Amino acid sequence: MQVLQVQLAVQADPAEVARARRWVRARLQGHGLAPDAPIAETLVLVVSELVTNAVVHTGCPAVLRLSMPVAGPGPDLGCRLVRVEVADASRTAPAPRHAAGDATNGRGLELVELLCDRWGWYPDGSGKRVWCEIGADPAVQLSVEQEPAAGAYAS
Repeated sequence: MQVLQVQLAVQADPAEVARARRWVRARLQGHGLAPDAPIAETLVLVVSELVTNAVVHTGCPAVLRLSMPVAGPGPDLGCRLVRVEVADASRTAPAPRHAAGDATNGRGLELVELLCDRWGWYPDGSGKRVWCEIGADPAVQLSVEQEPAAGAYAS
């Protein structure tokens, strides 16, 4: 199976999160997926959370990568694996928090854990790469350049 990989450089500015969401929507739509399809909405939310974490917690630029199977007949990605990766300049491991009911932040990785089939992270150069996969079908595997480091978080 062929895999389409696209990436976006994200500056260390919280306004970049909205740009990343628009970029993902455009890539998905260009791949034949309706912007309001459930998997598209989930991907946009997950990208928003991961890019926000990278920008807010490191204060450095990041790189967002989206890997999708090249669809055969029909635009349905619902049963195909889509991988999101965000590389940043910090080696600090992502740590899910459990926010209080009235807290305005602290739920990002909880959402990623709940919405994704798998997620994790691994050291990458002088920083790290946080990844997640959505729509996994056990028969479909994407080849990835690196697998998570031992002890990586995964749901």
